[in-house]
Amino acid sequence: MNRPTYFAFLLLAAAVFAFPAGAQTIYKYRQPDGRVVYSDKPVPGAKLEEEIEPPPPADPANAERQGKDNEASRKELKRAADQRASSFDQAWADLQLWTRRLEEARAALEAGREPLEGERTGTVGRKARMNDAYWLRQRENQAAVAEAEARVREAQDAVNALR
Repeated sequence: MNRPTYFAFLLLAAAVFAFPAGAQTIYKYRQPDGRVVYSDKPVPGAKLEEEIEPPPPADPANAERQGKDNEASRKELKRAADQRASSFDQAWADLQLWTRRLEEARAALEAGREPLEGERTGTVGRKARMNDAYWLRQRENQAAVAEAEARVREAQDAVNALR
């Protein structure tokens, strides 16, 4: 085959295969045993239940517009997912921080039960009682534990809300 004829043949073949095949109607059949069969040709012994028309061909302009919309939607979803992941990471870090602080506050409360020097006051009967400094320190330790417990609950709620 000479070169121009060969190229003409290639162009003709490309043109033929470039166009999609005509859309065909699909038929829904029910066989005597109850099975459903979809076919583009008659099925012997089966009852025709429905004709399914193919969707219209896609509009290139509409497809391009949908592609742009999909891309924008993907970007928005990615941004929202990144923001949610960042929020979750921050909530998780807060939970770990306040859990550690709660453990420290409980340890300080337990260690602070023993009075320090200067926190006892002598009485007339040669006994001693805890003075106001001791009780103030105990209240501060208990308040630190209560605050840490509240912050741990808040952090747990934040983590659970973001799951």
